[in-house]
Formats: sequence, structure tokens, C-alpha cells
Amino acid sequence: MFTSILVAVDGSEHAKRALAVACRLARQEGSTLHLLHIPETLAHETTLVWGIGAIAIEASRAEREAAGKQVIERATEAAREQGATKIETVIAQGDPARTILSEARRRGVDAIVMGSRGLSDLKGFVVGSVSHKVAHAAECSVITVR
Repeated sequence: MFTSILVAVDGSEHAKRALAVACRLARQEGSTLHLLHIPETLAHETTLVWGIGAIAIEASRAEREAAGKQVIERATEAAREQGATKIETVIAQGDPARTILSEARRRGVDAIVMGSRGLSDLKGFVVGSVSHKVAHAAECSVITVR
């Protein structure tokens, strides 16, 4: 069904669940998983699933990049534990919705799997959630996981 799946991971519980769904799909089809992380600076404290703390607004670019690498590494480790074998990773910069859509197009994926909410939940209520924007603009299937 899907030979190439993009999974947006940010360390949130919803992203962890989305990764689990994507891994099940990938195992069934022998698909390639493309793990995408877009570091965001959050204005509030949050606990991330893989034990990586929130990055302060004042954090340097190097600190944000280091945290992003940790998120991707832990997501890759979790995907392997769940049976995924073909995994590619990317850390990108930019507006999350636009970047997810751009990477999906660039990689020619069949599906995008993402959590219904990420780390920046509060902002989503005001300007529309990333998952909502992606679902409406994607050229491929989008699976939103709660």
C-alpha cells in the first residue's frame, strides 16, 4: 500500500504514537520510513517522550541542533525496536507544516503520518494546527494519530 512513509517526530507523545503506527505500516509493506524533525523553540516548558528537555528561547543554534539530533536518534532507535528496517532521517528548518509538505513532495512519499498534536499545541488553537494544514494541502495520504 505505502512504499515510502514520512513521519514527523518532535518528541511529543502524539508523535511517538504516530511513529508506532508508521512502523506497523512499514513492517507490513517493507516500506522506507523517512523520519523528519523540525526543531521548534517553545515559549513554554514541556516534557518530551524521549527524555530530551524543551529548548529555551535563548538557546544557541548549536544547542537546538544537538537537541534535534537527539530526537532523531531516539526516534530511529524506537523505529528499529518496532521492526522498521529501512529508515532515513532528516532534520529541517522552517515552518513545520510547509516543511513537512515540502519534504513529502521532495521525497515522493506515499503517506505522511503525524500526531494530531505536537509540542506547540497552544499555538495550534490560534493559527490552526500543523496536522490540519498538512492534511488539507498534502498531495499524498495523511494519517493523523491521536
